[in-house]
Amino acid sequence: MPSKPLEQLCDIAEEVHKAIQRDFDDIDPLIGVSQNMRTSGIPADVMTVDCLRTRKRIIIILHDQQPDIIRYQFTLMDEDPGGDFEELLFAEFKNETFYHWISQYFLQADNIQ
Repeated sequence: MPSKPLEQLCDIAEEVHKAIQRDFDDIDPLIGVSQNMRTSGIPADVMTVDCLRTRKRIIIILHDQQPDIIRYQFTLMDEDPGGDFEELLFAEFKNETFYHWISQYFLQADNIQ
């Protein structure tokens, strides 16, 4: 098992992506990882999960100072994220959690959760 939170997150994302593609014809999430915050001096990594059909986005932030916590937000691709991020212990973030987030949020008819 990878020792770094980002590697663990990427492993979860890879498995969930396969499951979502297998289970849903109308969801094909685009998952990206950015380390641009680091170039700005913020010790954090960001994962985005986008749905082009609905224009919805899930943002996950991993801060180096708190590797046991993930911060996340459900937003839209065409909008800047708000300042309010939810928090979850990384130990509680399982494949099932991520699968539920993607399948439920991207299939919702409304624009924002």
